[in-house]
Amino acid sequence: MYFGETAINLDAKGRIAIPTRYRDDIAAQDGGQMVLTYSAFDSGVLWLSPREHWESMRDQVMSLSTFDAAHRGLQRRLVGSATPVEPDGSFRIQLPQTLRQVAGLEKKAVLMGIGKRFEIWNENVLNQQRADEERSLADTVSEEMRGLVL
Repeated sequence: MYFGETAINLDAKGRIAIPTRYRDDIAAQDGGQMVLTYSAFDSGVLWLSPREHWESMRDQVMSLSTFDAAHRGLQRRLVGSATPVEPDGSFRIQLPQTLRQVAGLEKKAVLMGIGKRFEIWNENVLNQQRADEERSLADTVSEEMRGLVL
């Protein structure tokens, strides 16, 4: 399970280095094969998942009826835009230019472990997202959240 956040920099070729603390776990899963795609829900962020986890997600999304426009949009975001990636010898992965552009990823980014996947955020977008969430948290607490013991 991935957790925590790390400030990262994209190099001139659009690559990011995976932090050392995740490398052994990533290498052990599917030989380091991962899939990069857009977030299903937020702009300014990409999802990076081990191949096996992404395939499970893909199968669920593709089982949705294509007669629903929202389903087709989700299928395009998660499956149609997905790119297989594999860390190089220095444990860097290449972020394709099209995905970087749409997510607004430039030099500074944040890699965040979210359970079975990572999110790669534009640093400024993440900071704005956090500020927005803090302002609206009291109004958006679900019944499930109220039952949590934190």
